[in-house]
Amino acid sequence: MKTESALSKRIRRHVTGRIREFFASAAPGLEKLCFGELISLPGSITDVQAVPGGVAFKARVHDAYLANLHLRTASRILMRIGAFTASSFSQLEHCLEDFPWELYLHPGDMPEFHITAAHSRLFHTGAIAERFAKNITERMKEIFPLSHAENTESLSPQIFIRVADDRFTISLDSSGEHLHKRGIRKLGGDAPIRETTASAVLRLAGYDAQEPLIDPMCGTGTFSLEAAMLATRTPPGFFRNFAFMHWPCFQPGRWAHIRREAEKQISFPDKAPLIFASDAEEKACEDLKKNISGTPFSPLIQTQRRDFFDLSPAEFTDQKGMVVINPPYGLRLGSPEKSAELFQAVCRHLAETYKEWKFALIAADPKLIRNLPFSFRKHPLFHGGLNLHLLAGKIL
Repeated sequence: MKTESALSKRIRRHVTGRIREFFASAAPGLEKLCFGELISLPGSITDVQAVPGGVAFKARVHDAYLANLHLRTASRILMRIGAFTASSFSQLEHCLEDFPWELYLHPGDMPEFHITAAHSRLFHTGAIAERFAKNITERMKEIFPLSHAENTESLSPQIFIRVADDRFTISLDSSGEHLHKRGIRKLGGDAPIRETTASAVLRLAGYDAQEPLIDPMCGTGTFSLEAAMLATRTPPGFFRNFAFMHWPCFQPGRWAHIRREAEKQISFPDKAPLIFASDAEEKACEDLKKNISGTPFSPLIQTQRRDFFDLSPAEFTDQKGMVVINPPYGLRLGSPEKSAELFQAVCRHLAETYKEWKFALIAADPKLIRNLPFSFRKHPLFHGGLNLHLLAGKIL
């Protein structure tokens, strides 16, 4: 049996003391934005490479703290903890025999497994999970014979296992809940756009975080809240916890230092509000008010019930800025015809009322973007299983 002090030394030597491989997953189309965010972070992050589905990079464990705190477009961050080849269950069991789970899990932890398998002899994900669970139980009983009861005080760790061409890649989740959950919004409406996507929309459309922003079909207020975090340079993960806080290698002092340094960069504009959110639905406006109540963003966001087609930006500000709209579509309106009618009406109102304003407009159907009354750049977006299109530009 290895003593606790010996285990601590092994953790420092093999986990915190080494450059590790990580993967920041991102929605399709957001990989380059995530890449840009990663390379702008301080620390020892190296070998950053955008690939389909995310960004691979090398770093020390505390750099993963930093990435979870600051990345606005990443979905989650995984640490690679093992890789091997196995084409039969006997080979799999053999490869797992000496796997050092004690470096990554606490006594009694039983992870939740997320397994994908393709082009491999082993493809039954349930059977693969059973082998991993059995191996973890036996290994942890061996290392911690007096502490093998289920750990009910910590979050259940998540382990991601990818099997491709008989090659197993094992990753430990460092994020916990999906990173689009910023820890602010308590109430949500139907099919809200994710915060990660909203942040990408604002960046792709050229929002500079200094100009006024109008969110006239605000729904759950995702765009308004993301704009407020950008305008104040508030890290997207500042108000939430992460899975790495439950790792055996977690360094509370290092994490506290990273948060303090991030907090020093947060600043609020002298003049508020900068962000104007409205919606025709009273409940949407009330939910947004409740979401921002008690947060430092409350003074920055002016919220009121208004119909977009009765609204003029001059009512809010004499400056030019950005208007961002995700019009309802599909089942929310009842038919494709109604969606098309609404979209065309939105475009006409923008062209007539928002002269010299930048815009970010989401279209669900490529047929809708023909013959629009203004020019635009088009960016693909993926949300909720739908292929969407971001239209961005300036109304001249």
